[in-house]
Amino acid sequence: MNGVTHSLLRVLDHLADRGDEVLVIAPGTRRDGPKEVAGARIVRVPSIALPKYRRIRVAPGGVTRIRRLLQRFAPDVVHLASPFVLGWRGVLAAQALNLPTVAIYQTEVPAYAARYGMHGIEAMLWNHVRNIHQHSSLTLAPSSYTIDQLEGLGVAEVALWARGVDSSRFDPGHRSEPWRRSVAPNGEKIIGFVGRLAAEKQVEDLAGLTDLPGAKVVIVGDGPWRARLQRLMPNAHFTGFLGGDALAQAVASFDLMVAPGELETFCQTIQEAMASEVPVIAPARGGPLDLVDSSRTGWLYAPKDLGAMRAHVNDLLGDEAKRRAFGVAGREQVQARSWKSVCSQLVGHYSRAIENPAPQVLGRTFSSMIHTGLEDTLPY
Repeated sequence: MNGVTHSLLRVLDHLADRGDEVLVIAPGTRRDGPKEVAGARIVRVPSIALPKYRRIRVAPGGVTRIRRLLQRFAPDVVHLASPFVLGWRGVLAAQALNLPTVAIYQTEVPAYAARYGMHGIEAMLWNHVRNIHQHSSLTLAPSSYTIDQLEGLGVAEVALWARGVDSSRFDPGHRSEPWRRSVAPNGEKIIGFVGRLAAEKQVEDLAGLTDLPGAKVVIVGDGPWRARLQRLMPNAHFTGFLGGDALAQAVASFDLMVAPGELETFCQTIQEAMASEVPVIAPARGGPLDLVDSSRTGWLYAPKDLGAMRAHVNDLLGDEAKRRAFGVAGREQVQARSWKSVCSQLVGHYSRAIENPAPQVLGRTFSSMIHTGLEDTLPY
């Protein structure tokens, strides 16, 4: 369950509560399910699995199929969720039908490409990102860092749309001593991580924490790098994928959380830890800059400075009063960020796009990328 999917599900819940009619066009196969989520009909379009990450699928192809689906449904607005391949087809199809579009910038795909060994094409991929968002009526970015990033590319119509957090589900009351003993049987303090075990998350950076005395690194999640990480960190505890109440219990049972990924445009797991009164340590780049109030709710460190990360972990491990104070301040900071309020803001952005539907750029610039086969190599 990645952040893009999680936020989209919360949006679907909100639109269902409003009584809106929703169609979701998604990559998949005929065997994939379900056919409906939160009252929204799901239409799957042909896709291919990424060779290095089979559970991620991309949907290359032309615009005609997407245009026909939109024409039949006749939406008031088209929401482009983390657009890159299918989303590019979507924005061109919507433009052909004079439909307003709201593009949600959520994934730093060009930087992901470098993490997956595809060097030398970042400039071309950033050009594609710019084209997508310039062809949209409105772009929503999740953090001040990403707004600056897009505006630096020349995207003019950018607004902030952050993410909500369920502070009832993620609550310090779910802390469990039995769970803590199950993963740290010698009473160690727990250094937690939650997320996909993939290259872009930089989970390997936690290896420098596994030798801290009286501490246990606990990694919650799954992904293509799990076996590699288990070999690298044999003393860490890997829970595998957790969801629902099991995830909430695990997060609340951490003593602190480290989110080492430097490509986070937002980082939902940071908010969930903060709602659980767990202080967070993260690099000072991307979404964490807005989320972590350094020296009050957690610590930020310079990207790649793993010595500073370790020092901040040591600081919090050795000071229970500070951990407690940071945790309480973190929950206070995020408690008002409900999904209802955040999704209501999104509906307001839909209205703004409907009132001003014209994209910044007209035409089919760079659309040949859809047909070149480049999407077979993309990391997202």
